[in-house]
Amino acid sequence: MIARAVLPALRDRLWQESLPIGWSMVAVSALGYAWCWWARIHLGNLWSAGVSRKERHRVVDTGPYRIVRHPIYAGAILAAFAFALALGRPFDFLVALAVTVFFFCKARVEERFLLAELGEAYDAFRKRVPMLFPFSPFGGKG
Repeated sequence: MIARAVLPALRDRLWQESLPIGWSMVAVSALGYAWCWWARIHLGNLWSAGVSRKERHRVVDTGPYRIVRHPIYAGAILAAFAFALALGRPFDFLVALAVTVFFFCKARVEERFLLAELGEAYDAFRKRVPMLFPFSPFGGKG
């Protein structure tokens, strides 16, 4: 009975549909995915879908990695929230929140792995560059 009351409410729009907001969020989402792609290309052969040691493993601190330690995740999170804002439904915000939690947890796993593998070089990088969100205490340095 609760599901019948809650689930339809999750699909209801929180505000009236707006073409300017919708298209603006499409642009922001595209920027988020472009950021992901730039980071992926910049990482080159060091990229992998899982957490694994690569040949010639090293700290990458150039390009988008100067701004955040996990720019691919940051771009995906930005795109997810832009999508949620464009649709304006509670369900889409829950999905964006789930995407954020997933990538935050994955980043923490990678952080432990990279710190163990790369030691002081990665620790210095962690102290210099925020994890996911520049200019924010959420997922920041350390």
